[in-house]
Amino acid sequence: MSAKSEQYALLRKQVESLTEGESDLTANLANVAAAIQQTFQFWWTGFYLVRGEQLVLGPFQGPVACTRIPFGRGVCGTAWQRRETVVVPDVEAFPGHIACSSASRSEIVVPILRDGDVLGVLDIDSRELATFDDEDAAGLETIAARLSSLFSSIK
Repeated sequence: MSAKSEQYALLRKQVESLTEGESDLTANLANVAAAIQQTFQFWWTGFYLVRGEQLVLGPFQGPVACTRIPFGRGVCGTAWQRRETVVVPDVEAFPGHIACSSASRSEIVVPILRDGDVLGVLDIDSRELATFDDEDAAGLETIAARLSSLFSSIK
């Protein structure tokens, strides 16, 4: 097991512990964003929640962010539209990238799915090129799967 895999295994346990018995979505997402940020020290870690045909900014760690992202736009909107994780090694090369921060160089967006519907996305940005790989995708997808059950009040 690689060092990164070990970090994700520990993070999954921490996320389970943080969210166990807590029903408030905002509190859970805030703690999960903080746990991911503390573990990996990414540039920006946070959530966007589906509200109609837009993603609306949720709890996050990092500098100020875009507030609303339309369906199918940017990396977040594309992950929502495709219903799959999108890894972008160089955001400048991604067609339609929405530059919320010029310091962001690479990005991963993981949809939070329940019954085939996207409830929100976990968005993480790095100041370095090509930060994210399949190991990050797999680790973050397990966290997103855990979070989907916490969206009890949202269809």
